[in-house]
Amino acid sequence: MAVHGATPKRKEIYKYEAPWPLYSMNWSVRPDKRFRLALGSFVEEYNNKAQIVSLDEDTSEFSAKSTFDHPYPTTKIMWIPDSKGIFPDLLATSGDYLRVWRAGEPETRLECVLNNNKNSDFCAPLTSFDWNEVDPNLIGTSSIDTTCTIWGLETGQVLGRVNMVTGHVKTQLIAHDKEVYDIAFSRAGGGRDMFASVGADGSVRMFDLRHLEHSTIIYEDPQHTPLLRLAWNKQDPNYLATVAMDACEVIILDVRVPCTPVARLNNHRACVNGIAWAPHSSCHICTAGDDHQALIWDIQQMPRAIEDPILAYTAAEGEINQIQWGATQPDWIAICYNKALEILRV
Repeated sequence: MAVHGATPKRKEIYKYEAPWPLYSMNWSVRPDKRFRLALGSFVEEYNNKAQIVSLDEDTSEFSAKSTFDHPYPTTKIMWIPDSKGIFPDLLATSGDYLRVWRAGEPETRLECVLNNNKNSDFCAPLTSFDWNEVDPNLIGTSSIDTTCTIWGLETGQVLGRVNMVTGHVKTQLIAHDKEVYDIAFSRAGGGRDMFASVGADGSVRMFDLRHLEHSTIIYEDPQHTPLLRLAWNKQDPNYLATVAMDACEVIILDVRVPCTPVARLNNHRACVNGIAWAPHSSCHICTAGDDHQALIWDIQQMPRAIEDPILAYTAAEGEINQIQWGATQPDWIAICYNKALEILRV
């Protein structure tokens, strides 16, 4: 992505070709598992797959470490945000339900299926979820049934015994007037209790687990276009980014100035599918979309208009449907398009 005086040994791009089209993807957080990612297939039928891959830094090749069945495509896949490696090696997926898995090579084991509709044959699919970084025993899910659910996990860290992971509903709330498409915990106020959601009603709403009787509307799309994604700035909890359905621009919001975007990033020539803030910087964000581009922006000069990205990666051979910026490896961005995973040095 950037121009380096690179030695031949130091590759800038590594590519992995999966057996099926990819949608969900996430970097592992554990310090002892560098260059490990989880992937989810996108096959329009019941039988789908998830896979754990890792890069061998000596051979410069990706290889699959574990492949496991998943019902329906995963709408999101995420590793436990455990940067110290003190929790079990868990990852979670959302689809028809929330599932928590224990990673292994070669066998990844299902620990629990978390289902909030126990008394119903009908299940309301989950569009997304977020795993709380401050308290990894909390996971929040978003659903097409207008609700968000906060789950409490018991990871059973009993020394010498491998306990099953279990979960219970801490709270469920009606978050929007229509489907909820994404949820993300904020680092504000201690980082445990605040989260935001976006949905088909075109609004961004903020919640506090300590005061769930009300929510704050941070933004409403003027045309009530559904908002599909949201992402909090990793260093400055005042800022978040969101993207509307079929939109070529990303909207940056400041929670201190509700309802008025502080910036619009609009160099994409087709709809934006993914947004990822830099893990180590408050002023950098990466966006990716159907125009085969991944763009990195410097938003330091807000509220002055931000005209152009500072870096552009245009060599993707397909519509980029997923982008993730590695929390423990901030020099690397991962993208997915078609059946390919690529990691790019920035």
